[in-house]
Amino acid sequence: MFSLTEPPAPSVHLVIQHERRDAFMPNKLFQDIVQRLSESIERTVGVIDNASGVVSCSDPARVGAVAEVDFVELSHADEPVASGGFTFAPIGQEQSYEFAVMVEGEDAAAAKYASLLSITLSSIKQYDDEKNDRANFIKNVIMDNILPGDIYLKARELRFNTESYRTVLLIRIVHPQDVSVHEIISNLFPEKHRDFVINISETDVALVKEVTPEITTGDLEQLARSLVDTLASEFYTHAVVGIGTIVTGIKDLAKSFKEAHIALEVGKVFDNEKSIVSCDNLGIARLIYQLPTTLCETFLKEVFKRDSIDSLDQETLFTIQRFFDNNLNVSETSRKLFVHRNTLVYRLEKIKKITGLDLREFDHAIVFKIALMVNKYLSANPVKY
Repeated sequence: MFSLTEPPAPSVHLVIQHERRDAFMPNKLFQDIVQRLSESIERTVGVIDNASGVVSCSDPARVGAVAEVDFVELSHADEPVASGGFTFAPIGQEQSYEFAVMVEGEDAAAAKYASLLSITLSSIKQYDDEKNDRANFIKNVIMDNILPGDIYLKARELRFNTESYRTVLLIRIVHPQDVSVHEIISNLFPEKHRDFVINISETDVALVKEVTPEITTGDLEQLARSLVDTLASEFYTHAVVGIGTIVTGIKDLAKSFKEAHIALEVGKVFDNEKSIVSCDNLGIARLIYQLPTTLCETFLKEVFKRDSIDSLDQETLFTIQRFFDNNLNVSETSRKLFVHRNTLVYRLEKIKKITGLDLREFDHAIVFKIALMVNKYLSANPVKY
């Protein structure tokens, strides 16, 4: 019979070992497979780690138990090893075994099943390791955590196409919920060798998307819209998306990621009603975002010499915004505000008296518009990379 023994007392070694096992996620990787295989051969099937602990099993009660087998001896054996009512065969490549398959029984059939399952699970694990290596590589690239000279060496090692057109979409969850956005988006983009979904933080997920040369900003915005709509309608999760530039060299993915982050931050400051923000459509807001706060404060003091911008009430600010929206057209603005033309002229004169700026003059209007954006920027205090 298969032996269950009490697990050893916790130690630093075991904690580290569990962290490493979590990184490979063997239970998640193997569990569905061993369950189906067990049903096919009508025997208990499982996977043990290099400490002989059961990490996946068609019999859930055995998970966490310790098998009666010497993993070191097993890893050096030429044939499957029978012990404690089970037959074992290592998983992985020779000299680097980290797991082993176990099949109920010590007969010839159990040895045959163990050998076949070892080959199958080794291939699956190799594919999963390669996928994780590529994902980690891409994460290091976009986060600028790898030297430029090492990028192409690692890309060649992973057989990674370095010259494809790619862009980064940064998806941010506004109100985090018990939903794995990373898993959802990964399922939406199954081409694991072309598209990569990377966890950046608790709220941010980056989609590194391979695109064709003729792709446009409008196409990317449409893709982002479908992501936002899917998360909202099917998972009740509100998200915003920043779209980075399209790049051709893999080392420029870091630039695309930063642009996507800037797009999100700029959108949050200057147009927080939008859920899709592209770095190609930031306009003057991008320039303001790049300015040092000390320079912005100096600019505001110069523009509003007579009084602070805070002295303008909400009604006045609303009037100013509508005046800008209607291209400084007094008649059109008064019509949209449902006020008499003279009433609007009076309000504009009042603004001129307070600030010294006549918004009916183009140069003054530009300065005032920028000043309002700078003030909004300082109030938001956005986070920069």
